[in-house]
Amino acid sequence: MRKIIYILLVLALAACTTPPEETPDWGEYDPFDVPGPQSAVPLSTLLPPTRAAGEAISTPTPNSARFAPAAEQASGFKIIPDSELVYGPASLLLDIDIYLKAKDGYIKDYKQEVDGEMLTGAEIITRVAQDYSINPRLLLALLEYQSGWVTEAHPVETDFPMRYYLEWYTGLYRQLVWTANELNRGYYLWRTDDVREWTLVNGDLVAVNPNINAGTAALQNYFAMLYTRETWDYDVSEEGFFGTYQSLFGYPFDYAIEPLVPVGIKQPQLILPFERGEVWSFTGGPHGGWDNGSAWAALDFASGAPQGCLPADAWAIASAPGLIVRSGNGAVVLDLDGDGYEQTGWTLLYMHMATDERIPTGSKIETGTKIGHPSCEGGLSNAAHLHFARRYNGEWIPADGNIPFILDGWVSSGTGIAYNGYLRKGEESVEAWDAQNPLNEIKR
Repeated sequence: MRKIIYILLVLALAACTTPPEETPDWGEYDPFDVPGPQSAVPLSTLLPPTRAAGEAISTPTPNSARFAPAAEQASGFKIIPDSELVYGPASLLLDIDIYLKAKDGYIKDYKQEVDGEMLTGAEIITRVAQDYSINPRLLLALLEYQSGWVTEAHPVETDFPMRYYLEWYTGLYRQLVWTANELNRGYYLWRTDDVREWTLVNGDLVAVNPNINAGTAALQNYFAMLYTRETWDYDVSEEGFFGTYQSLFGYPFDYAIEPLVPVGIKQPQLILPFERGEVWSFTGGPHGGWDNGSAWAALDFASGAPQGCLPADAWAIASAPGLIVRSGNGAVVLDLDGDGYEQTGWTLLYMHMATDERIPTGSKIETGTKIGHPSCEGGLSNAAHLHFARRYNGEWIPADGNIPFILDGWVSSGTGIAYNGYLRKGEESVEAWDAQNPLNEIKR
């Protein structure tokens, strides 16, 4: 039905000239030579094995007495595996440009200005997929289901293709931004066992079935934001969105990678993302990795006294060795396993990095290499700072969960309120505070 492509990537990388920082206290560590949680894994072992079409798979689900009685629960039909929600290893199987040219739909020739740059439909899909860490196959399938843009040259709906009818969200880019955020919201609410019902567009409540998985929860939440019960029931059934997905890409569970985040996985060794001897402010505790719907995967740090959005003189630095796989629009993505794919293994996101002196894509770096200067570039921000987040196989890893940030021995925790939280090291404690304050000062 489909052929798994084994990818051999040959990169010509310019060696980074910034001298590496002295070895951390925990001793010599090289992720390219030493086996461990950070070591590179062959792509072929991460891609799904061949299985018979329609063959059932086992998907772990929560088991809680707080769910509504079975007779009151909504659909338990599993629509997609978790690995089809995130921008993870299986997304490497899709070449968007080639795929869309073969379909000859409206999106093929679509263009829209985004942040002063004219982007094609394929480039918009890619940008949203990367920023929100959402599988581009899922975005394309939803776009087709909602408006026919993938296969129809002249669809009826061209301004609001994802059917979210607010004027601010006119055009493909903002429609997908809203969609990706709501998909993430459903996915990570399920991941943290924090949802028992969906609120439909008319205010009615739908009791969640405990037999679904996080990927299915993402879609159930998305459709709940748009429709009333009768339409929602159809959308999340085997005849609804599932059918469109299957017609475009085949049986979705053939792409399953399980578990996407292995049980017991540990964070690689990381240092604080600024230079030794400097004092920075811990300005944001656990909050969304990208927008407010994703996992609380990010922490914020700022250097010096507040100076608005002027780029800081100080440098954000590499918390571990690796390869820069993306640099632009304020974002720098550091691939810790060095395989060249941000969809696989551990990655670090450095956000709001100023254009001037920002490290380029393709740089192979060591711990302590200079990444860029904190600024307000690449998103909404009222002051220059570093937004720092982690992903594993494309999934945002919460900073307040069971795999906290550990930075030079400082361990992150949250309070249940976005942006509130602490960094603790032994008896020392630093509290997040959105300003310069002795409470939030932290020194390397």
